[in-house]
Amino acid sequence: MNELETRQLRYFVAVAEELHFGRAAKRLGMAQPPLTRAIQELEHQLGVRLLERTTRQVSLTPAGEVLLSDARFALDAVGAAGRRARHAAEPAPTLRLALKADNDGGLLQRILDTYAREESLPVELVLGRFGEQARAVRNGHADAAVLLGPFDDRGLDSEPLLTEPFLLAMAADDPLAARTSLRLADLAGRRLPDGSPADQGPAPGGHRVGGAHTRQLGPGDSESPAVGTPQDASGLPEIFRLVELGSIVCFFPASLTRRYVRPEIAYRPVEDLAPAALSVAWPQHSRSPAVAAFVRAATKVAADARSEPGTQQATAT
Repeated sequence: MNELETRQLRYFVAVAEELHFGRAAKRLGMAQPPLTRAIQELEHQLGVRLLERTTRQVSLTPAGEVLLSDARFALDAVGAAGRRARHAAEPAPTLRLALKADNDGGLLQRILDTYAREESLPVELVLGRFGEQARAVRNGHADAAVLLGPFDDRGLDSEPLLTEPFLLAMAADDPLAARTSLRLADLAGRRLPDGSPADQGPAPGGHRVGGAHTRQLGPGDSESPAVGTPQDASGLPEIFRLVELGSIVCFFPASLTRRYVRPEIAYRPVEDLAPAALSVAWPQHSRSPAVAAFVRAATKVAADARSEPGTQQATAT
């Protein structure tokens, strides 16, 4: 069997994600007939059917599901090689850190301060939606990430930092707010920001809300990059307003709820909800001294935080 080409994988991923040849062709900027032929040739080359086609719909076969997952990973790796090479050649390189604003367990500023005492390379924050951080490291847009689990760890090494409870945010006048704790079954009929049922718990990586933004911090920059700037609100003001109105409920890590105390919102623990697990992640086989320094800083700060009075109880909840 001939080696697969990145062009073939890119075509297949577009069709597999759109499940529509016309939309995939438009996304790729090409006509539909050559795209159809390319997918047919790929199936012939592999000797398997990747897509089931009818006059009404396109769906993935089990083989197609496997190829989609691996193709995304392969394309990320190819893209990452170029991005990391270009980044290394920049006249003023930075350590690019991927994270979701406000989801740092309250540790970010301390980590940055500790890192700055050891490493002179400035930090550029790559802020994105929940669940985007692992891929940002894999595809070369970031050198390391602080992120909530679970996450796709293929191609990554990681170290756990902290665990803390997820709390349910609901309107203060919600009948459930009269209870001191809840179970997921109590949330039947309520919806999360993405429209999914609240009684199923948060999706892996959290709710998909908000946008992305980057900014750069130098050593000793005392301004907290994760709180209070307009660009990294990431939908929180809108979510809080909808929660206050009783339109939705939401799950937040406990450290975030301490930052956003609002009289119109009640935060309650959910007994059968897995805790939020915060980790630092970086590319496997990384030889970057700056990345190693950041990982050391993150794990040291987290260890110190776990030993602080009151923290140990929170991490064991």
